[in-house]
Formats: sequence, structure tokens, C-alpha cells
Amino acid sequence: MSRSAHEPLGAIRLPDGRCRFLIWAPFAASLEVRIVAPAEKILSLERSHEGYHRVEAENVPADALYLYRFPDGTERPDPASRLQPQGVHGPSQIVDSSFEWHDAHWTGLALPEYIFYELHVGTFTPEGTFDAVIPSLPYLKDLGITAIEIMPVAQFPGSRNWGYDGVYPFAVQSSYGGPGGLLRLVDACHRQGLAVVLDVVYNHLGPEGNYLSAFGPYFTDRYQTPWGPAINFDGPYSDEVRRYFIENALYWVTDFHIDALRLDAVHAIFDQSAYPFLKELPDAVHARANELLRRIHTVPESALNDVRLIQAPEAGGYGNDAQWNDDFHHSLRTLITEDRDGYYRDFGEFHQLAKAFREGFVHSGEYSPFRRRRHGNSSADIPSERFVVFCQNHDQVGNRMLGERLGASVPLAALKLAAGLVVLSPYLPLLFMGEEYAETAPFLYFVSHTDPGLVEAVRRGRKEEFAAHAWDGESPDPQDEATFARSKLNRSLALRPPHRSVLAFYKELIRLRKSCPALASLSKDCMDVRGLEDERVLFVRRWSESQELVALLHVSSGAARTALPFPTGQWRKLLDSDESRWHGAGCDLPETLRVPPPVRLTLQAWSLALYERTGDL
Repeated sequence: MSRSAHEPLGAIRLPDGRCRFLIWAPFAASLEVRIVAPAEKILSLERSHEGYHRVEAENVPADALYLYRFPDGTERPDPASRLQPQGVHGPSQIVDSSFEWHDAHWTGLALPEYIFYELHVGTFTPEGTFDAVIPSLPYLKDLGITAIEIMPVAQFPGSRNWGYDGVYPFAVQSSYGGPGGLLRLVDACHRQGLAVVLDVVYNHLGPEGNYLSAFGPYFTDRYQTPWGPAINFDGPYSDEVRRYFIENALYWVTDFHIDALRLDAVHAIFDQSAYPFLKELPDAVHARANELLRRIHTVPESALNDVRLIQAPEAGGYGNDAQWNDDFHHSLRTLITEDRDGYYRDFGEFHQLAKAFREGFVHSGEYSPFRRRRHGNSSADIPSERFVVFCQNHDQVGNRMLGERLGASVPLAALKLAAGLVVLSPYLPLLFMGEEYAETAPFLYFVSHTDPGLVEAVRRGRKEEFAAHAWDGESPDPQDEATFARSKLNRSLALRPPHRSVLAFYKELIRLRKSCPALASLSKDCMDVRGLEDERVLFVRRWSESQELVALLHVSSGAARTALPFPTGQWRKLLDSDESRWHGAGCDLPETLRVPPPVRLTLQAWSLALYERTGDL
């Protein structure tokens, strides 16, 4: 194996002060590096038989700007650039990788400890930078969050984007603060005891500034994704393409001390090889975790409902640690809203919510009307800590035409119920920034492309997407800076009623999840879930060696008096969402119960109550 296989891609400063440039360009007979600034200089690279071009050069400034030059004179930025200070079309910049870490004590979190908080760096604060997030970390810690999940930061066009149009996977978005800003944020998180999850996109690259094809066969026309050509993970030359993306994953967890990678939309990764990329990637990440003596996780997002992603390798699975579970969200949302368009047409039955709570996937081989075929396989035997659940996230909010959050569609009581269903579930809960205090600002789709034709194509594509949901009205212009500005959080809301009460309710839910042994234990074997279909009551009993709890979750807009299958014993109420301190209408449920079953209670609309067994009769 050549030394190029062991050396990192890109421009790397060496201990002796020299700089090594390494790039894979198998169809180029030769390549040069042109140092653009501070002083122009041309370096010739040596080509290996695998198509790598390499040079080690002296007297290259530590922050030099550079481009790769092809034999025909065409110049392109580095596909493994660490920084694009002048944007996606400008030269790449060499980055000093040294950083004074303060997290020597940090070894990561076990998966069951994760409580995710998804945030978009550009809209979380007025400044829209990594450094501006740091002062909010004590607030998130006090809320009970254990991990922040950062939407993609790979360099994208302009300064406004969700991040899924990134075109330089190794380059940290310059407008957010570049690699230095991200390093400082991760270090600050670890000092607070917070893990950091980074959303990475390995299913496509954005359309503007995407020069990978100039260097090699990174893409294939054998498959198509919703966003354009598929990445070549299983065709000729795919070994080196895989190396590029796996090295990127290892770059984040090694150089930036990232604790978990959220893998975007892996159903759009097409790979028929015997050793799939989606297995090779977690294998590589977990091997690096063992070397670093840290716990590092991979968490794919997939629409396939295929447990192979998260099954252990010895069971024939790919060995990813957890995955997002959209079925949980869809079954919840359709019961508390009127949404039935698009993929929501597969949901809306109460028994589906009970199944999601009990098993994970709702569709486990049943017929899907939306897809017009059977969909999924059973997750009943999959440990619950392998699913991430939510009632809001960037997709489910931002892909609505007006970007409205759940609170814009449902009463406050239903919003609290949704929070309880997520946080008190046996799965890993995820909150979307601002959800915890019922933020009212929308989260809209925004871009800042420079190509007028592309801007028009984005506008047209969004309108076609919305047409599938039969939404009325005019969608906000994604290119308009005002669309981005409207999506900024107004965190001062958390100080006012009723937002202050919602925030307190979220804190209490998370506190109970952490402090109650029956909730902290995520075993499906220590849980009994019953769906009372007529009354739309989810009766959930969970237990551990030291505690037994019952959660009553009433998913209905009207009150219901119903018989509830409490086990015999004495019970004490721990939480009632109707209490006035949570901005509720006032609670009627008794503080204590002496239960010879059955027990009949009146449950108010959209209500949640939690009882603890205190003893025998």
C-alpha cells in the first residue's frame, strides 16, 4: 500500500514546518498547486499509480491561499479544503490545526444518556456564529440537555443555508467562524459536560461550487438522488471515493473531538457492494473511538424502516448506534393536528402511536398507501436506545411551506402532551431549538446562491414540493435575506407567559426522565404499553428494580372518563400537565390513588399525568 493511503488528504502542516499537499485526481496526468497569497508560487505535484498527486514543500506560509491547476490551466479549490474564506468559488486556505484543548477528562456519553438539542448555528443567535452559541451552554445544561446536535457546517454558498448544500465536506463554514470557532464550541461543550453531535451529508453535495467531478469519478449516473447525481460508493474507483468520506468522518471525531455523527438521509446512499459504505463507516468510526478511548456514535437518518442499519454486526447488521425514527413523529403529529397530506396519509390511527411507543417503527412490513407498497421490517426486538424520537425537528418544521412550528397548529395543552410523549418515551429524545419554550418564529427554508438560474430552480422546486401537500398560499422566497431573518430565534420569549411555563414543564419532564429509575432505564422488557382506542388514551407502565410508574397520555381534544388498568397498590401523582404552574386549566386528577382495579378517572383534553407506585394496599 502506498504512503498516500496513510496520509490525510488536503494541505497539512508538518512538524518540521513544511506543508504536504495530497489530492486524488486519477484522470489528471499532472497537477500543480498555485499559492495565491501572500506571495504567488507554483508547486509541481508527483503522481502515483493510484491517481494521487503529492508534494511536500518548504516555505509555504501557515495561512496561504492556494488552488489546484490542471494541465489546461483550469484552477479549482481543494476538494479536501479546511477553509474557504472567500466562499465556494475562491481559493482554499491552509489551516493551523493546533488547538489548546481543555477536555482531557472527557470520554463521551453512553448512548442512553443522550438528550439531543438540534440547532442551526446561523439562526440560534443574532450573531449566527459558533462563538455566539457558547454563552447559551449553561442554559442548555440547566434545561437538562446532554448533547447539542449541530446542523451541517460544511462550506456552502453564501452565508445563509440549512447546510445541506455544502460542497466542501472538510471546510467549516467561514461565516460561522471557521474551524477555530467550531473547535472553541466543542471544547466549551465538553467543559460543560455536553456532548456534540455533527450532522454530516454523505448522500450528495450541493449544486453550487461543487467541483469534485473535475478531480475524479466521485459521482455516478447509475443512480439518482432527489438532489442530483448519486455519490459513487460501489462503482469503478469507489474505493477512493469511500476513503474521502470516511476520512472526513474521522477528521470530525479526531481533530474536532465530535462525539457522534448524524448521517443525513442515508436512504439516498446507493451501494450494492458486499461491504456497504454504511457498515464500513461505523466500523471505521468505532475503531477510531477505541484508539481515542472515547465513546463515539453514528446515528443515521433513513426513510427505509430497515433495522439492518442499527442491528449489531454479529446479527447481520451494519452496527450503527441509533437512527432517527420518523414514524414516531408522524404518528404523534397526525393525531394532534389535521395533517393528512403527503406522507402523513399513512398515519392518523391511534393504534399506530401505541405501536411506535412500544416497538419503534409503525410500518414493519405493512402496506403503505403513500408508497403503494409494503414498507419496513419489524423493530420489536431492537433496543429502544437505538431510536431517536421527536415532535419537531428541522425537516418537519422547515419543510412546511410557512415553516410553522407545532405550536402554531395546536393548543398549548397538546404541545405539552407532545413533549411528554417524546421525553417520557423509552427512546432518545430530540428537541428542536426553541421548542422548549414554544418559540413562535418559523424555521423557513433559506439559501444565498449566486447563480440566478439556480436560485430560480430552487424557488420552483420548493413550490412543486409544497404542491404535493396541497398547501394554499405563497411560499416565502428562499433567497430573500428576510426569510432567513424571520427564522432567527426570539429567546426572550422564554421569560414571558405562557412560554415561561412551557420551559419549566420541559425542565420538569427532563428532570423526571433522568431522576426516575423507571424512566432512565430504556429497556422495552420493563414496559407495558396499552392503547385504549375508543378513549384515545395511551396507558404506559414502566418499572425498574426500585420503582414502578404509570403514564396516562390522553391524545384527544375532549375529556374522557375511562377505566384504567392500574395494578393494585398505592399511587402518588408526580406530574400533571393541567396544573396551573404549567399554564394548565387546573387539575382534577387525585394526588393519591388506592387501587383495587379497575380505576375510573376523568382525563382532560390533551392531558398527561405520571403516577408512582408507593406501596401495597
